[in-house]
Amino acid sequence: MTAVTAGCPSGLSPASEAGVTQDPSAFVVASGGRKVLDVMVRGASCAGCLSKIETAIAKLPGVAVARLNLSTGRLHVEWTGNLAPRRVTEAVAALGYGAAPFDPGEPDSLKSQTERRLLTAMAVAGLSAAMIMFLSEPVWFGSDMPAETRTLLRWVSALVAVPAAAFSGQTFYASALESIRRGRLNMDVPISLAVILALGLSIVETATGGQHAFFDASVMLLFFLLIGRFLDARLRRQAYAAANALTAMQTSTATRLSTGGAAEAVRASDIRTGDMLLIAAGEKLAVDAEVVSGDSDADLRLVTGEVEPSRAFAGQRLHAGTINLSAPLRVRAIAPASQSLMADVARLLEAGEQKKSTYRKIADRAAEIYVPQVHAMAALGFVGWLMFGATAAQAAYIAVTVLIITCPCALALAAPLVQVVAAGRLFREGAYLSSGDALERIATVDHVVFDKTGTLTLGDPVLREEPHQRQVLAEAAMLARASRHPFSRALARAAGAGPVADNIEERAGEGVSGVIDGRKARLGSAAFAGATGRSGSELWFVLEGSEPEAFQFEDHLRDDAARTVSRLRAMGLEVELLSGDAEERVARAAAAAGIDQWTSRATPQSKARHLQDLEGRGKKVLMVGDGLNDAGAIACAHASLAPGGAVDVSRLASDCVFSGDSLEAVVRIVLISRAARARMRENFSFAALYNVLAVPIALAGWATPLVAAIAMSASSAVVTLNALRLSQGRLAGEKMS
Repeated sequence: MTAVTAGCPSGLSPASEAGVTQDPSAFVVASGGRKVLDVMVRGASCAGCLSKIETAIAKLPGVAVARLNLSTGRLHVEWTGNLAPRRVTEAVAALGYGAAPFDPGEPDSLKSQTERRLLTAMAVAGLSAAMIMFLSEPVWFGSDMPAETRTLLRWVSALVAVPAAAFSGQTFYASALESIRRGRLNMDVPISLAVILALGLSIVETATGGQHAFFDASVMLLFFLLIGRFLDARLRRQAYAAANALTAMQTSTATRLSTGGAAEAVRASDIRTGDMLLIAAGEKLAVDAEVVSGDSDADLRLVTGEVEPSRAFAGQRLHAGTINLSAPLRVRAIAPASQSLMADVARLLEAGEQKKSTYRKIADRAAEIYVPQVHAMAALGFVGWLMFGATAAQAAYIAVTVLIITCPCALALAAPLVQVVAAGRLFREGAYLSSGDALERIATVDHVVFDKTGTLTLGDPVLREEPHQRQVLAEAAMLARASRHPFSRALARAAGAGPVADNIEERAGEGVSGVIDGRKARLGSAAFAGATGRSGSELWFVLEGSEPEAFQFEDHLRDDAARTVSRLRAMGLEVELLSGDAEERVARAAAAAGIDQWTSRATPQSKARHLQDLEGRGKKVLMVGDGLNDAGAIACAHASLAPGGAVDVSRLASDCVFSGDSLEAVVRIVLISRAARARMRENFSFAALYNVLAVPIALAGWATPLVAAIAMSASSAVVTLNALRLSQGRLAGEKMS
């Protein structure tokens, strides 16, 4: 029985990319008793490709992990034993795909080339279809046109259509040939047959003086299908951007100290366990490390989401991504960059992207039934008409009409067009889609998980100013302006521009001292200022001869946080708060926002595990977060959103980014996604109904290939108009606002 798989929509032909593989032995890395190899796979772009490659590699002796990421083209393989690395690449090549050691910069380049190729093909098909229709109009409506003129116009149409179809249809022909070569069928097979047979019959009709030629039908068919292919390729490339950005973060540089104390700049990937590193004030750690000497403040927001800086001192362990704030530190690397917290986040991110890439578009799911039925109906029409006495040409005429009228244009455009219209509406409202199937997934969520710092809150500490502190604030700001500490910067912002104290000296982890109008002053912890107070979100200021004064800081909720949570609940969604910040601050934020379920001190790994647990309980989770520590959870969630101020990795890993300080965008995105899902369902229902009605008409011989092409185009137009309904008007559930 012939196997049927969904087509590879990227336009890359596995056959064209396969070939002699390189020996990847030099790229094998030993990790935890296993050997690890990352391979670049070219030409794999559908779930069928993924399953086939992973299954083949998993059968190799000793292989423990075989995971292919379709977004990046990266095949991650781990094994034990004496398996030759070349067998991995040879196994991939044997399946008809290209394989080479992984180059992080190559996938984006390949996807950009694919986009340009599809865009060029689409432009050629569109212009050619318009030109042929212009030439065909006199033939259609000129009933008294001399036969010689009609024939001449048809030959001119042929001169335009044949090279245009040959060029624009390469994506479909290559995919169809490769599919047939491997004993499989995909949706590109009937498309290619329809185009080639339509051109062939049109040339025969023109040469023999027949009544009908339909060059326009074949080129128009390619134009509509290429629209969907281009949109899909564009969204795939955008999906890769998150992994690319995180790879760039891991390839940063660091200052390594030799045994003699000499400093040299090295790539993060060259750092080994035990290397001594110098981390300057303001520098970000490239690897997980232990502080050997020095005393400083560390900004952990990127790693844990915790607003308040933490003191970094000898013996303390710091994760990659931590920012050293106050003073230089000497640290010892406790793991290479490939085993750092940032690398763990990268693996979580890839796992999440892998999960997203396995989602099958409704058109792909329909392919298993649709493709063989199209061929069967066309063959049935051909054989049936021969049995009833028709000539071979007449029977072929019916078969071509069936192939054209059942062409999956409306099916192929049903989802991409809605995505484009919905993306346009979201763009006008300050939200930007970055994932192809995001709308469908966001529409089905039933559980929303918010990060706190920078998402539910504004993310920056704000001075809780008391009226009686105005004069003290002006004096304290003279010290605060000389410090990089987040609380000092918040205090300086509140005071505005002004002078700086004399004889400034900053003690890491304690505070800043100086001289104001001849009097000694200190700003920092309670102990540093000589006061009795609690540690936490506060700074103490003391001026010689005066009593210490405490300045309190807080991370404000966004103005509409509570209202947004209430609206989400009214829409039938559960809401939860998941943060790496301290318990007291998380509890206070949850209470203010009206959230009953909350978790504090969550690590990047525990966030991802929590979302996996929710999924295991049948929840479809929408994760809303902004930090590096949220990136893994964002990637593993059923769907994800990030505010515009999020770190690059979280922003790029999310399905949609919203701008501004308002959380109202979360509600709007869900409403628009639900409306888009409804439009998609309507489009697919119409496409199914169209085929139910059109196929009998074509089989009965009541339609010509030209009429079939017009009907096919009309079905695409209906799908387009239905998608455009989403661009304006009230959304279901909007009345609750």
